[in-house]
Amino acid sequence: MDWYIEPFSANEFMRNALFASVLVALVCAVSGTYVVLRGLAFVGDALAHGVIPGIAIALLAGVSGVVGAAVSAVVMMGGVTLITRRSRLSGDTAIGLLFVGMLALGVIVTSRSESFVGDITRILFGELLGVSSRDLWWQLAALGTVGAVARIAHRPFVLMSLDEGLARTSGYSTSLFHGLLLAMVALTVVASFRTVGTLLVLGMLIAPAASGALLARRVSTMMAIAAGYGVGAGYLGLLASYHFDLASGASIVLTAVVLFAITAAVKALASRRDDDEIPHQHVHVHTH
Repeated sequence: MDWYIEPFSANEFMRNALFASVLVALVCAVSGTYVVLRGLAFVGDALAHGVIPGIAIALLAGVSGVVGAAVSAVVMMGGVTLITRRSRLSGDTAIGLLFVGMLALGVIVTSRSESFVGDITRILFGELLGVSSRDLWWQLAALGTVGAVARIAHRPFVLMSLDEGLARTSGYSTSLFHGLLLAMVALTVVASFRTVGTLLVLGMLIAPAASGALLARRVSTMMAIAAGYGVGAGYLGLLASYHFDLASGASIVLTAVVLFAITAAVKALASRRDDDEIPHQHVHVHTH
């Protein structure tokens, strides 16, 4: 039992890391559910990478990386909206262009500073074991904001996932709520990058929510399952990182992906077994 409890009971850094991973799991479960339902994984990936130049510039200027990430996220969302409205390019093309451009800008900015190696590592992969109480409060505030938005806009978000035309005929502005969803995802990315890093935050957005999609028929149930999977991945990933000296953020994300793979495999086996039983039941009925 000590193997499972001692890392957190005897180590304040591990306790803070566990609290932070739980908060990240919860906020990613809320946003990730709508991302998976609407097929916006590419948008999440673009936002996760698009904040890199803002973080880099902010750190070089001596400003909090959170501020730079927020500014970059706003630029990304504004750029996507502008390109799609003012040109014939699709949303995916606009996102791809901005994604590549922002990532290239981030590489250029970081290459200009010889002392930036440690900082870029923290940006990309997070610094979970260095989370402070201030970071925890910031993540808690982000969770409260994302949760409030999801509660208020749940119905239009779900309708848009089914059919944007249905959402419009129900009296909702699809452009407004699409922008609100992007803002919610951006806030999730900004709140989570210090913990799991920009390269790994997409995994926490997608993997637990995808697991929930396999098991649930209701959106609320899917979100609850995603939260459970995310929290479980955080706990198991931190245990693995502590006992086997692994990168904490990467361990958590890999655990989330493995849990999804196991869930998908079990679900596929169960479906195959049900399909095999149906003909047998059919014959049984007719022989009587």
